[in-house]
Amino acid sequence: MANRNLLLNMLLAAAGMLLTASVAFGQFETAAVLGTVFDPRGAVVQQAKLTLVNKETGVLQQTTTDNQGNYQFLEVPVGHYQVRVETTGFKKAETPEFRVTVGARERVNVSLEVGEVSQTVEVNSSASLVEQESSERGQVIGHEDIENLPLNGRDSASLALLAPGVRNSYALSKREGSFNVNGLRSQFNNFTLDGVDNNAYGTSNQGLSNEVVQLSPDSLQEFSVITNTYSAEYGHVGGAVINASIRSGTNQLHGATWEYLRNTDLNATGFFKPAGGAKPVYIQNQFGAAGGGPIKKNKAFIFIDYEGLRLTPLALSTSSVPTLPQRAGIFTVPVTNPYTNVPYPNNVIPQSDITPFAAKVFSQLPVPDLAGNTSNFSYLACSADDSTTPLPVSRRSPTTSA
Repeated sequence: MANRNLLLNMLLAAAGMLLTASVAFGQFETAAVLGTVFDPRGAVVQQAKLTLVNKETGVLQQTTTDNQGNYQFLEVPVGHYQVRVETTGFKKAETPEFRVTVGARERVNVSLEVGEVSQTVEVNSSASLVEQESSERGQVIGHEDIENLPLNGRDSASLALLAPGVRNSYALSKREGSFNVNGLRSQFNNFTLDGVDNNAYGTSNQGLSNEVVQLSPDSLQEFSVITNTYSAEYGHVGGAVINASIRSGTNQLHGATWEYLRNTDLNATGFFKPAGGAKPVYIQNQFGAAGGGPIKKNKAFIFIDYEGLRLTPLALSTSSVPTLPQRAGIFTVPVTNPYTNVPYPNNVIPQSDITPFAAKVFSQLPVPDLAGNTSNFSYLACSADDSTTPLPVSRRSPTTSA
């Protein structure tokens, strides 16, 4: 009985650790909302109460202005927000809805009107269209672009090529994330995922995969490609910073399923084809599902993603095999006996000099189907790929922030 209780307690402790890990995952965000609160005369307002409202999740963060009338909200997840301001002697102010992108520092200044706190007025202040709080230069690839733009193999990292100064450095199949920025090698780029290091150090020096976690497009909220003068907080390398943010659940249930199919019947034969005229076989199924929603409204949310790849290509390849006369010992060039260094008469090797092992090998080799002594045999080589990209993600957002 004691052993049973001990086992039960261990299982509960392990479940608690897993739940805590999944809830805490992804809370580190680098975006920020900041600004200054003014009165009608342009003087700063001290100790004004501000509330940052996430319009998708309903999560609230609160703070107050300092002695210079400034405020800031740190670790703000990507999404759409509204700032509400209230203080004694002024009407309650609400800004228009604005968007916070990954890694951004959005400045939202607010001007108050004299009146009762019970009165509410919508101010014209909103997030600046020009980045004023950072010297970095780059481009944000939003979720709409990630979902709607055509992607070969659903490789979202290839959308980094939309940013100026970015070129492909390697085949971007299978989400390698390998590209040159401003002429630097691909291993000089720095990949982060929700603020966590996501660099594949083992193979990146060889120009292969640069990311450890290679996400499917449906699991990405957005990512930024910072190509110049970025903040010292990134550091690490001298290339670009690719800062990605995973999607989160909201107060609304949302989800999607997909199946991308390529098969032999839908493919073209191509200029190069086997000698028999058969079409090269290529069968690819890329499928999955993603969805998210609330665990507890305005408090906790979950997002889950799964993707599978089943690939069976039979690509046309050529090899060199001995011709039928060569297997019988008949050659068109002089052949020398390696033991005696004496040339064979008429370039013909006697059957007695062909070992049983050599004869057995010749008998099991395929017959040439193309002319010539080299590259005279064509075949369809199979290289199957059955991979899975599961990504369960759970997020919990704070209700207040000082």
